Amino acid sequence: MTPQPGDALPISVRNVTKTYGSVHALDDVSIEVESGEFLTLLGPSGSGKTTLLMVLAGFTRPDCGSLKFGDREVIRTPPHLRDVGMTFQSYALFPHMTVAGNVGYPLRLRKVPKPELDERVERALETVQLGGFGSRRIDQLSGGQKQRVAVARAIVFEPRILLMDEPLSALDKKLRDQMQIELRHLHEKLGMTTVYVTHDQREALTMSDRIAVVNHGRIMQLATPRDLYERPANRFVADFIGDSTFLRVDRRGDRISYGDTALRLAAPPPAADNLLLMIRPERIVLSPEGPREGANNFAATATDVVYQGDSFLLNARLPDGNTIALRGAMRGENVVALPRVGDALTLSLAPEDTVLIDGSEG
Repeated sequence: MTPQPGDALPISVRNVTKTYGSVHALDDVSIEVESGEFLTLLGPSGSGKTTLLMVLAGFTRPDCGSLKFGDREVIRTPPHLRDVGMTFQSYALFPHMTVAGNVGYPLRLRKVPKPELDERVERALETVQLGGFGSRRIDQLSGGQKQRVAVARAIVFEPRILLMDEPLSALDKKLRDQMQIELRHLHEKLGMTTVYVTHDQREALTMSDRIAVVNHGRIMQLATPRDLYERPANRFVADFIGDSTFLRVDRRGDRISYGDTALRLAAPPPAADNLLLMIRPERIVLSPEGPREGANNFAATATDVVYQGDSFLLNARLPDGNTIALRGAMRGENVVALPRVGDALTLSLAPEDTVLIDGSEG
């Protein structure tokens, strides 16, 4: 029987720490994963995201802390007794086995009778769109097909938790983009609680219900993709998720200003003393007719204009020497003539797009 959303288990990580000498791979990490959720652990190399996944899988024993799957404490439970499905970056397929042999391996370990095993293997292959591939050798498959076999093997015994360690990193961009959508649809169909590790920001934004940004062994922010992108908790998150320009601003009471200009805001600023104005390049716009009423306007000079087919990228220098990046469309509504290097410009930012963040690195 295919697992249903109600069969999925929540995951509770409480105060988990893992050190290697003086290095904190995980530093007092706590996180709650909801039943049936697709949660992505996102961060740069060495951030601790894979260590956390290995703790969930049971391959790494933390120094302290609690880990529960549902109501069951599993911090000391060995990997083979945790009943979690897992896919690896390298796929970890057995080259001497057929596709069916690979997919059926977890069932053979569980002493599933052969008639039931064969039926479940074929059903798992059909789920990942590889029906009829069971007799093929692994070396006869493309990269995308190998990835699907690895997923089929992870789900064939119907686990309630699925762990995925950068499973798409070996694929080319076009196939990777396609597989992101396929994996998301598969998650919606199966309803398993899924924890997914990646360093690819766009991949995380595309696939996740929520994203936990990890750095130096700590959770920098846990939020939905939209909240993470539009309201990052600090500079590290803002810099890691998408492209941004950061301008230091001054706070005097309730007045927030950049230079001599008071900023119009749609939301209260953070309580931090060290504030930065975060400008996403697609949110700031050229204003050929001069300053826009009700907006935050910046005088600037074009320093670099790059045509990119469906869009253009503009770099412009402010009077204080800071540079702002702007991205605009070449087609559709609100298209403006491309400026030339050296042109005087007015750049406008709507109050709702004027986002202030904590300037710390977290």
